Amino acid sequence: MNQQSPQRASALEINGLVKRFGGQPAVDQLSLSIPQGEFHALLGPNGAGKTTTLRMVAGLLRPDGGSVHILGHDVALEPIEAKRRLAFLPDDPLLYGKLRPLEYLEFVAGLWGIEPDVAAPRAEELLRWLDLWTHTGEITEGFSRGMRQKLALAGALIHDPQLLILDEPLTGLDAAAARQVKDLLVERVRQGHTVILTTHILEIAERLAQRISIIHRGRITAQGTLDELRARAATGGGPGGTLEDVFLQLTSAA
Repeated sequence: MNQQSPQRASALEINGLVKRFGGQPAVDQLSLSIPQGEFHALLGPNGAGKTTTLRMVAGLLRPDGGSVHILGHDVALEPIEAKRRLAFLPDDPLLYGKLRPLEYLEFVAGLWGIEPDVAAPRAEELLRWLDLWTHTGEITEGFSRGMRQKLALAGALIHDPQLLILDEPLTGLDAAAARQVKDLLVERVRQGHTVILTTHILEIAERLAQRISIIHRGRITAQGTLDELRARAATGGGPGGTLEDVFLQLTSAA
């Protein structure tokens, strides 16, 4: 059974990625490999280069050097094929306030070329899963932040992407909404999809992520399971050391 694993394409391969702003590197020769079917957390202090990296992965920002491959497709050379396999949910997603949830999902599905008879049941499933079905008659401009965030997530999932990237998806959500989103993400990984998450709430990464990458000054400075990162940290590396302890050690030492 496990002999298929080495043959699978990586969900994400980044090699030597570079991005400069005003001559200063925001991302500096960053390389990262994430296999399919993994819940991966990308962590770093403010200004470390996380969002810049993710925007380049999503094809929203052109790198100054290096390459990005999504399921084997080069984002620069095969942008359409790469983006079909990807969904990127920014920390402040754009919704169209005058649309109702089903109208919004119908619009997004149309952009992906999904047939209505396929999109409609998928939209209903997502809205029910995220506890938004009872709000289908309401326009989204009246939604709370949590409801908007969940609807944006439904929009990101409507084309069933193999790689889902989320930049601070739980910010501002109440406990119930956050739990719904986390459960959905864990289920996606169980189904063989890949999730990459950035968050400043380190307890979330500690509980959900199978592996963690720490980015600092535009480079990956540490990567591995929590136990592997504990072993690498100068202190706080004991069996009970929290991710916060390890993160602070590794970023201060970098």
